[in-house]
Amino acid sequence: MSVTLNTATETTDLPDPVGETPRRRITIGPSLEKYALVIALVAVVVVFSLLRPEVYPTASNLQNVLGSQAVLLILALGLIVPLTAGEFDLSSVSTMSLSAMTIAVLNVQHDWSLLSSIAIALLAALLVGLINAVLVVRLHIDSFIATLGSGTVVLGVVQWISNSTSVTGIDSALVDATIGTRILGVSLQFYYALALVVIMALVFAYTPIGRRLLFVGRGPQVARLSGLHVDRIRSGALVTSALVAGLAGIVYAGMLGGADPSSGQSFMLPAFAAAFLGATAIIPGRFNAFGTLIAVYFLVAGVVGLQMLGAASFVQQLFYGGALIVAVALSGAVRRRTASRSAA
Repeated sequence: MSVTLNTATETTDLPDPVGETPRRRITIGPSLEKYALVIALVAVVVVFSLLRPEVYPTASNLQNVLGSQAVLLILALGLIVPLTAGEFDLSSVSTMSLSAMTIAVLNVQHDWSLLSSIAIALLAALLVGLINAVLVVRLHIDSFIATLGSGTVVLGVVQWISNSTSVTGIDSALVDATIGTRILGVSLQFYYALALVVIMALVFAYTPIGRRLLFVGRGPQVARLSGLHVDRIRSGALVTSALVAGLAGIVYAGMLGGADPSSGQSFMLPAFAAAFLGATAIIPGRFNAFGTLIAVYFLVAGVVGLQMLGAASFVQQLFYGGALIVAVALSGAVRRRTASRSAA
């Protein structure tokens, strides 16, 4: 996956007709591209606020939208790690479901302590990540196929350990730590996701591992010739994605007060749509944390607005599916444009 750094502005020398010092003209194209998704988000909010002024632009709606999308945001943040390294992880939503269901089954049905249940859930997510790494890196199976297969197996495990039924009654401490406590009217789960955004942004921008992931994603053969441990980096990216999906499962279990064996699959489309759409914003041409944050709330702002206008439930799937197609097309166009600029 080819990704390049895009500059914030471009300047050109203007001709000097009277012998004066050449002036500099600043073009706003790259800057507009950088913040286009932010502008689109504002536009969506304004339009739906005008259409439904009595409910859409209210504080309660804002607080609900911010707090309710933490799981989706965390899941999408996990996906951008392997995507940056040129790999896919289609098992992440199943890993999230496995994490949530493990906590619910151990805590509710087997009377394990909450902390012990969470620890086992994270170990289960780690195991899925390691299996994905072996399939992709050691057995050389394409990551799209390998993680699709492992995700299907994991989903079967989730249905097996839950007897294909929902498990409720999880320890109230986890519920309080996710949706029971609010700051400025927004549940704590939003702040967990926001903290992860900041951490991942710093890792991608200021640490060697962030640059190595990007280098491997640009060209694994070149990265290998440059002395990078490409297989180790690819494996680490898949394991990280699984662990972040495990964290999303913990938050999801707290949000539901239990776990459902199949509801997690509904996160697949919006998570990938947010990851690819986010690659067109803030740092166009790269998967990035803040772009993913904006993309998640752009998608949700649109869906919530359509629901308030009385759109049928299937419109949500149409919106997410269409957004994924558009996002992939736009991110590809941005990468090609930034690559041509770099070559020029």
